[in-house]
Amino acid sequence: MKLMPTIAGAAMALAMTLSAQAHTLLTGSDTGAILDAAKLLGTATLAAQPNGDPLIDGKIGDLGYQIYFKNCTNNAACEDLNFYAGFGGTKPTIAVINDWNRDKRFGRAYLDEVQDAAVEMDLDLVKGVTPDYLASQMGLWSLVVAEFSTHIGYK
Repeated sequence: MKLMPTIAGAAMALAMTLSAQAHTLLTGSDTGAILDAAKLLGTATLAAQPNGDPLIDGKIGDLGYQIYFKNCTNNAACEDLNFYAGFGGTKPTIAVINDWNRDKRFGRAYLDEVQDAAVEMDLDLVKGVTPDYLASQMGLWSLVVAEFSTHIGYK
C-alpha cells in the first residue's frame, strides 16, 4: 500500500492550506477590504443604504454600479453582497433579456419597473471568502457589466 503515504501527505497539505486560508477569510463585516477590491475595478466609495446598511457606489469605466450589503445585523455583519447595475434609458425587449439569461451563467438580467435594463449578481459571505476569491468575483462582475452593456446596446 504505497499509495497510503501519498494520500496522507496530500491530506495534510490540504489541511494546512485550508487552515492558513481560514485566517484570511473576508466576511460582510470587512467593508474596507471589499471597498479596496472594488477600487481595483475603477472608482468606488463607501456609503449607506436608507436603512443604514453599507453600500458601495462604483464605476467601471463609465458604467456605474452598486454593491449592496444584504442580510446585515445592526448595519454590519452582512451575510451577502448584491452587485447591481442599472441602465437607465435602455429598454431592450424581453427577448433580449431572455437571451442573456439563457446564454449566460453569471449575472441575472431583468427589466425594472420602468422597463430599463438591469443586471445583478450575488455573493454569499456567510462562511467567508478568501481575498483571491473576492478579487475573482470582482473581475467576474466587471466582465458581466461590460458584456451586458454590449448585449443590450447601451451607449
